[in-house]
Amino acid sequence: MSLDGLPPLREVIERHGLQAKKSLGQNFLLDLNLTGKIARSAGDLSHSTVIEVGPGPGGLTRALLMNGAARVIAIERDERCLEALAEVSAHYPGRLEVIPGDALKTDFAALARGEKVKIVANLPYNIGTELLVRWLTVEEWPPFYSSMTLMFQREVAQRIVAKPDSDAYGRLGVLAGWRTQARIVFDVPPQAFTPPPKVTSSIVQLVPRENPLPANVRMLGRITEAAFGQRRKMLRQSLKSVEGARLLEATGIDGTRRAETLDIAEFVALANAV
Repeated sequence: MSLDGLPPLREVIERHGLQAKKSLGQNFLLDLNLTGKIARSAGDLSHSTVIEVGPGPGGLTRALLMNGAARVIAIERDERCLEALAEVSAHYPGRLEVIPGDALKTDFAALARGEKVKIVANLPYNIGTELLVRWLTVEEWPPFYSSMTLMFQREVAQRIVAKPDSDAYGRLGVLAGWRTQARIVFDVPPQAFTPPPKVTSSIVQLVPRENPLPANVRMLGRITEAAFGQRRKMLRQSLKSVEGARLLEATGIDGTRRAETLDIAEFVALANAV
């Protein structure tokens, strides 16, 4: 038996035939000490509903419940994992709700039912960035979540926390820095996973800012996409598709600069000039 009185994850995976699928971006975390560390890094969970995406066989799910999460809502697309998760649910009566389905088609704000939730997840690699951008660009702010504690490939994590004038700085850094305070909490080596990925992963925590600079979310998305889509070019060139000349003139930003030299306030000014 494991720390929580449930069978070890390796046994669960074997019994249910849960070999990780590359097509679903799966890499399972089997070390309950490590999943416990992730759960604890999300702060006090005792009064929180936690939303988890891609629980797989339930390693992180179990850690969240073991570390006192009042309730966990887990969204899992892989039907093979549902039986294993049902066993976790039975072990923690009334505290785990498993929703079979695709996270990209899920209305997360509706799941929160008006209360602030924490999002904690070892995100499937193939949808992690897209989900994060969606959560960062929700219309209503402050958002439905009080924090996000998420695992990404380290290279993506560095882009999320990047500052201007750095190679990693891009659209993700602008959106995350605009609306949240983001930091890398710790790294997770490849050998912690089954199967081990080729890269190191990182846990990133993002806490929403109460009052980010006001901006049109859609326009900010379009402008950062255009600017960093051709990051080696000058702004007057890269922003052509969004009437860049007019925006640069309206904001007084020098068109010979490149995207990575602009800070968040300057990107917001460009979005608002539209």
